[in-house]
Amino acid sequence: MSRRPHRNRKGHHALKRPPFEQIALLLQGGGALGAYQAGVYQALAEAHLHPDWVAGISIGAINSALIAGNPPQARVDRLRSFWEAVTDNRWWGLPEPSNPLLTRGDAMRGLINQMSAGLTVTGGVPRFFAPRIVPPWLAPTGTPDATSHYDTTPLRATLERLVDFDRINAGEMRFSVGAVNVRTGNFVYFDSESCMVRPEHVMASGALPPGFPAVEIEGEHYWDGGLVSNTPLQWVLESEPQRDTLAFQVDLWSARGELPRTIAEVTTRQKEIQFSSRTRHNSDRFRQMQKLRNALSDLLGRLPDELRQSAEAETLSRVADRKVYNLVQLIYRSKQYEGDSKDYEFSRLSMEDHWRAGYHDTVRTLRHPEVLERPDNLEGVLTFDLSENGRE
Repeated sequence: MSRRPHRNRKGHHALKRPPFEQIALLLQGGGALGAYQAGVYQALAEAHLHPDWVAGISIGAINSALIAGNPPQARVDRLRSFWEAVTDNRWWGLPEPSNPLLTRGDAMRGLINQMSAGLTVTGGVPRFFAPRIVPPWLAPTGTPDATSHYDTTPLRATLERLVDFDRINAGEMRFSVGAVNVRTGNFVYFDSESCMVRPEHVMASGALPPGFPAVEIEGEHYWDGGLVSNTPLQWVLESEPQRDTLAFQVDLWSARGELPRTIAEVTTRQKEIQFSSRTRHNSDRFRQMQKLRNALSDLLGRLPDELRQSAEAETLSRVADRKVYNLVQLIYRSKQYEGDSKDYEFSRLSMEDHWRAGYHDTVRTLRHPEVLERPDNLEGVLTFDLSENGRE
């Protein structure tokens, strides 16, 4: 298939449909860092790489809903509307571009970020969550007030305003969000192919305790899926029937990092390790499984007819396939001044930084034509991470 690009009206390369049965967009959890995913989607949309399936955890679930719940031409604008609605553009009376505090280097920027995060802790985030008037230890036992520090009712109104759930349920794009059943501890996915998706399903995926309350759905209560797995990678890759897949895995936490030197850096590194969800390990494991499946498929094809029609061969054929996968990893790499509060630092300045990083990392990655080409190796799986530290 031809790879010759053409220019869209915004001046970016618009690519022809890659030779895969589906394009999947996988969005990890990470709070305020989720603006990076919005930048990734903008670059993909400008390249005409529209996903057939979007799956997310936590803030990735919210971004997924904004994408799946709007027509292609409106998705970037709706993402922008959400991220501008939940970020603070006030910097103590000084407009951001002319604020001298923002030109004093990493130390000053780090201080400003910490102050911004402090405002989130004490005042919440507009149109997202608000601190409870009654502290949990004074609230009636068993109520949301007694089991969480913030009220997420504003998020429901925001989702209802920006997301068309009827569009999600119409099935034009498959939609999946992960959550954890509080009572059983089981990890579950709410998938548009098996249930009617409503705002509460998205909110459940992002209900991280003890900040946010569990969300009740059909008599059960659910917390943030990141408590078990912060990436929907396994859900998408192992779903049946398997399909040739081009997957863009957008991670907000990097598994790799430096040895901490302070207690604050310990907290940051702990979050990175906990929420990176061993993406590389999962993709390596999947590659080995595909190698076995492909080898089994070849072996079954060489069997004589009498063996090929046996019950044993029929059983093996159910796990043998020749599907191919490209896993394109886009991982946010934190700046030096970002600390352990980076996932709840909702300033407009940081949001724009994160959005811009996601956009440019994706543009750089798409300059490599091999990410869109079918793999021809034994495993039938190729993994790409071409944007590390902003370099190709």
